[in-house]
Amino acid sequence: MLTDVQLRRLAPREKPYKLADTGGLFILVQKNGSRLWRMKYRFGGREKLLAFGAYPEVTLAAARDARDQARAELRAGRDPSLTRRQRQAQARRTDRQLQHVGEMWIQTQSARWTPRHSEDVRTSLQRLIWPHLGHIDLDDITAPMVLEAIRKIEAGRAKETARRIRQRLSAIFLFGIAHGLGSHDPAAVIKGALAPLKKGRQPALIDLDALRQLFQDVEAIPAHPVTLLAMRFLALTAVRPGEVHAMAWHEVSADRTTWVIPAERMKMRREHVVPLSRQARDILDAVFTLTGRGPLVFPNARWAHRPMSENALGYLLQRAGYAGRQVPHGFRASFSSIMNEHYPQDRAVIDLMLAHSNQNRVEAAYNRALHMERRQELAQIWADLLMSDAADAVTLLQHRKR
Repeated sequence: MLTDVQLRRLAPREKPYKLADTGGLFILVQKNGSRLWRMKYRFGGREKLLAFGAYPEVTLAAARDARDQARAELRAGRDPSLTRRQRQAQARRTDRQLQHVGEMWIQTQSARWTPRHSEDVRTSLQRLIWPHLGHIDLDDITAPMVLEAIRKIEAGRAKETARRIRQRLSAIFLFGIAHGLGSHDPAAVIKGALAPLKKGRQPALIDLDALRQLFQDVEAIPAHPVTLLAMRFLALTAVRPGEVHAMAWHEVSADRTTWVIPAERMKMRREHVVPLSRQARDILDAVFTLTGRGPLVFPNARWAHRPMSENALGYLLQRAGYAGRQVPHGFRASFSSIMNEHYPQDRAVIDLMLAHSNQNRVEAAYNRALHMERRQELAQIWADLLMSDAADAVTLLQHRKR
């Protein structure tokens, strides 16, 4: 039997040579001095050889353990070299990795999602989760690992996004369990460990002077021109932020007086016609010089074929000092509050402009008037009020980028 002292003293010779241990295990000493573990065995009437690595990286004890495992395979009637190749192939498989299972889940769910939502889900996971956990097998991911990834998102002042990501991860783990690719859901375990989320109305300014000051503050800091133009357009149209993020050029009429949001992108699954003020049309003219060759009006800053990040406008408001005072969705409340105060007789038309659902089902079934002429007038009045002190949209094209 070999000893560690003997192994350490082995010196190279003119030709490779072997020294035997027991049970078919031996050390092969090469001319360059390397010492390699080998095991000779017979299977199916043929002599075969197994390699266990080099000494001292693989110790004598480890080599003997590998030999004993191989002999156990032989006693069970299995060829240890074949078993080893199968294990190596299993280790190289990616079908149990989080990103692979996540992409399968997205593909399955996309049939019932809108294209915009599918893209939002895919982009959020690609950006926030795959770089950290995507290459790890489902069953190797622990609750603390998921919590660490989610808390990084929370630290970026995106608590709502952190919760959505946790829910998506939980759905992926459950999908993996159902398909035999995993056995537990660590994302469900951490739910109670997340920072509390304050619920209530979205922060929104309802004073016209304060809103005008907001745009002066936002447009005074370095930012991408497309993001700044999208912020103005969102406020002028009073639509939901996601509808601006995914806005496509083909949805705008030839004369740019209306924007038709398709039903599949609307919360209420109904087509919505948005009258565009002169200032909104100026924004489209300006941004066309930057994005007109692509499909999207306000695309992602990195990928022109993808919608703007769902956090881009929110981060811009935060950097301008409006955290807790105004969020992108809050422009709807700003529009509703100010316009209803000025034109209380137009409450129903204002609700139409906001694409609010009619709570009276009978009235909703019979009253389908669009009131487009008055909506166009109100859109222009709102734009004149909001942008009375603002510079022309085209000036934002020369804005300093971050």
